[in-house]
Amino acid sequence: MKRRTLLQAAPALLGLPGLAQAQTAYPSKPIRYIVPVAAGGGSDMVGRTVTERWGKALGQSFVVDNQSGGGGVIACQNTAKAAPDGYTLMQGYVATHGTSPATRKVPYDAIKDFTPIGMIGGTPNVLVVNAALPVNTVQEFVEYLRKNPGKLSYGSAGPGTLTHLTMELFKTQLGSFMVHIPYRGIAPAFTDLIGGQTQAMFPGLAAAVPHIKSGRVRPLAVTGNVRHPLFKDLPTLNESGFKGFDAMQWYGVVGPAGMPAPMVKQLNDTLAAVLKAPDMREKLSVEAVEPIVMAPDEFAQFIKADITRWTKLAKERNIQLDS
Repeated sequence: MKRRTLLQAAPALLGLPGLAQAQTAYPSKPIRYIVPVAAGGGSDMVGRTVTERWGKALGQSFVVDNQSGGGGVIACQNTAKAAPDGYTLMQGYVATHGTSPATRKVPYDAIKDFTPIGMIGGTPNVLVVNAALPVNTVQEFVEYLRKNPGKLSYGSAGPGTLTHLTMELFKTQLGSFMVHIPYRGIAPAFTDLIGGQTQAMFPGLAAAVPHIKSGRVRPLAVTGNVRHPLFKDLPTLNESGFKGFDAMQWYGVVGPAGMPAPMVKQLNDTLAAVLKAPDMREKLSVEAVEPIVMAPDEFAQFIKADITRWTKLAKERNIQLDS
């Protein structure tokens, strides 16, 4: 009778809060981590580097799921539609949660459809010019532009990309004109910059490093408030007279809207611990990424501010692209 009584009572016992929590402790299975670009690139490397260590901190592995296509639209839609149970996360970045919503109609709401988990880090953009251009500082470049109105052009990785918007922001503060030549990606844009078909560009620092080190392009300044450790002698645009000028290729983690606050805190706390590890800065330096720790609320405000800033610029410069 005692055995029968215990068996009958088992379902009720499992309903007790403590036992239920033990049965469903998070995470209890691998976590899918959607990266909205093809495997092998810089963003993919950042995701794999972080999740390898993050999985150990959580006691579960991450399965990286590369979903390229539509400039991150496919990945964003799949993430937004997933259950908010913590088993589908996505590496949001400046395109998916910054420049794309600012310049085109996307089939997702970058704010309402996601739960911000935390920032991973960022890399500045860098103003580079063709090595043959007779300028060595931002001031000399500005003077050269003013003496040669309408004669210079700049390249970008494509319309509405961060490389495009950053130069438009620069032009707005400068008050001078340069023709925009959009390319399908940063590689062909560099090819023409090096060849002299264009004269300037604002790529992410990681993409520019090999060309800077080879002497094929000349760096003039980086965005951000502090100098980058890879190029300590290179001034910021803020130092060069462009007060408050900032742009950043950033990476962070988001999940579907509606994730429970305790789960978000657990993910954020463990992510922060991973980013603060002494060797993580060195690991991410391959992509010139500096780790940045943010609480979920802080990261949410960062995303809103980034979208607002680029939306304002896009309207001012009439940059509105088809979805």
